[in-house]
Amino acid sequence: MGLGKLMLRATLGGYFFGHGMQKLAGWFGGHGPDGTGEFFEQVGLRPGRESALLAGAAEVGGGSLLALGFLTPAAVSMLTGVMTNAIRHVHWKNGPWNTDGGVELPALVLAALAALADSGPGRFSLDEALGIRLRGPVVTALAMGAGAAGAVYFAEHGPELFDARDADDALSRATEQVGAES
Repeated sequence: MGLGKLMLRATLGGYFFGHGMQKLAGWFGGHGPDGTGEFFEQVGLRPGRESALLAGAAEVGGGSLLALGFLTPAAVSMLTGVMTNAIRHVHWKNGPWNTDGGVELPALVLAALAALADSGPGRFSLDEALGIRLRGPVVTALAMGAGAAGAVYFAEHGPELFDARDADDALSRATEQVGAES
């Protein structure tokens, strides 16, 4: 069980890391935050650039944690969120099969993430070495449910969350409050 899970985690985590770096920095033939952001805008993830940065960070962070077998439920949650929005905004309309760009591949990834969350990352993992034994059906449901819910919430409320005017107002209020307390 240990070697197989290590290979599964390293493969999934490594590919997620690479996909994240495509979004964040344009590595591995990616388009960086601006190019990916344009695509995200086209599929309804707005604001596109910020959505690309968030997805890239989730993939890099979640992929790294998964490959290391460290804080595995957190990794599963982050990666479930990315896959949820990929299915909702890109793959669902194309049906079940990968040959048509459908949900087959993201569904398989979600199944593998569920298996790792349920049974744990295996003996060759940081979780195991550190005595972190968060696993089982409740952990799986919470990790995947939180990731999916967070992704849906962000996709539906992204423009409100990243409205520059609101962010500037919040920063101004915080600055005024700190100045008044000094």
